[in-house]
Amino acid sequence: MRTIQVINVRWFNATAWYGAYLSRLLREAGHETVVLGLEGTESFAKAQEWGLEPLGFDLNTSNPAKLARLYAQLQRLVKDFKPDVVNCHRGEAFVLWGLMRQCGAGFKLVRTRGDQRLPKNNLPNRWLHRAVADAVVATNSVMAEHFCHTLQVPSAKVHTIRGGVDSGRFYFSASGRENIRKEFNYGPEHFVVGLLGRFDRVKGQKELIFAVSELFHKRGMRHLRLMLAGFETATALAEVEGWIDEAGVREITVITGKRSDITDCICAMDLGVIASLWSETIARAALEIMACQRPLISTDVGVMPDLLPQDALCAKGDVAALADLIQKNAVDTDWREALRIECGRRIKTLGGQDFLDATLALYSSL
Repeated sequence: MRTIQVINVRWFNATAWYGAYLSRLLREAGHETVVLGLEGTESFAKAQEWGLEPLGFDLNTSNPAKLARLYAQLQRLVKDFKPDVVNCHRGEAFVLWGLMRQCGAGFKLVRTRGDQRLPKNNLPNRWLHRAVADAVVATNSVMAEHFCHTLQVPSAKVHTIRGGVDSGRFYFSASGRENIRKEFNYGPEHFVVGLLGRFDRVKGQKELIFAVSELFHKRGMRHLRLMLAGFETATALAEVEGWIDEAGVREITVITGKRSDITDCICAMDLGVIASLWSETIARAALEIMACQRPLISTDVGVMPDLLPQDALCAKGDVAALADLIQKNAVDTDWREALRIECGRRIKTLGGQDFLDATLALYSSL
């Protein structure tokens, strides 16, 4: 299979990870894969780090002269490489690929929608997704339903592929758990609640901090400990530390920063939390926590209702409900173990090979 993966994302967010990880899986399986991106961006650098040898194009331009030049460059690439499939992981430049497809280019066109925003129900989107794209990939059921019911894309064209986790990197390590708990002075009596994610308002660190504060100060759960496995991006470290001080949980909170042993940090948790206020269309962190055999609770955003049972979810932004879920896990060991087993059962079908197999099945059907 010869594919072009268009990953014109500036940050190495979940959308960029989805496209880059898929590209890596395709290459490792022997499929010729060309990765296109934006030079000088975080996602482009990560693609280089992964050995994907990305090609830089001005894919996000809106300048008419640059668009014309870009179209000619893409035409030359298609003529030289002769791809079977072009997969666009972002909307910018998608229309150019659509025009090439309509003008008789020999590839099949796939639009993968990993963005949190639902596409607008307007004429260009309806034309692109109904008439031009050969297939649309959604990363969660909400997005898939939007394409089918709102944009009226034929259901046969819409495919839900949730991505997958690298089980060679993310797995439970008893020794790793012991090392991290020793480093952070966690004893056997401590119940460690952890959130894995960059510091960004969307990730809900503030809500989790105040939920833990409620449990620690008002409900007498003095054995709680909070691990924020992340680092500053859109939200500054100083702001997160301000929330910690305001909530009065400085003495029980650890901020890991960037670490190479993030798998061990996850394993040190007794409970993983996705506290996001929106987004989680792909939920990379959730897959990694589940792969490390940690029980996981979450807010009801994005793909999370597809991944977790209903009783492991609460409303986004509801600090009291989040505190209730944490307390239930900490107190009811049987329920927590049942949740851990259920997370393990669900992650068995969300590995890297599952991701690759589902994608190749789609490409082959086209």
